[in-house]
Amino acid sequence: MRITERSGLGAVAVAVGDALRRHGIKAVLSGGACASLYTRGAFQSADMDFILTGPAKQSQLDAAMATLGFTRKGDRYVRRRTRFYVEFPRGPLAIGNDYDIRPVTRRTPHGLAVMLSPTDSCRDRLAAFYHWNDRQSLQVAVWIVRRSQVHLPAVRRWSVAEGFADRFEEFLAEVKRARARSNYPGRRRVAGPPATPRPPPRRRDRSRARPLVL
Repeated sequence: MRITERSGLGAVAVAVGDALRRHGIKAVLSGGACASLYTRGAFQSADMDFILTGPAKQSQLDAAMATLGFTRKGDRYVRRRTRFYVEFPRGPLAIGNDYDIRPVTRRTPHGLAVMLSPTDSCRDRLAAFYHWNDRQSLQVAVWIVRRSQVHLPAVRRWSVAEGFADRFEEFLAEVKRARARSNYPGRRRVAGPPATPRPPPRRRDRSRARPLVL
């Protein structure tokens, strides 16, 4: 896939994932990029974190990213005229103390992407809230719930195991408030014109029905 100045996060993420697979590199999209996709753009992130889940040499990463026009600067890969940059944190893939993370393959308008599930992306944002009191991450976790399918009982069990049952209740209260207000970004209800009454169904003219064939 060719990346242009107008390519969005989804297109770039799919292109990077494809390039990595062609070079035999296993990686999972995580972090803010996942949250941005699952909130359908309500949260914006220019940082793409691909967690390496298999062995990968620096030369392999350089070669894969070079096919897309990215060059390495320090710990990240950048590309001229592209606002997105890519980083490759080393695994294992984990959220808090949970190492049993099962990535999903999602079909996007640009192709397939291997990434965290919506539930794990929500947990990933909550981890920042739990451990660092990051209120923005709390809000993003709420947006993920509002715009994607998140299994809240699994989030609750993980939160309790992590020792943050009280903070989960705070998160759940925010979700309920957001549902009550229905004012999460990008989807506000706007009152439209009254519906036009539908005319009654027309009675069929039997005189024009197909003639019986003898």
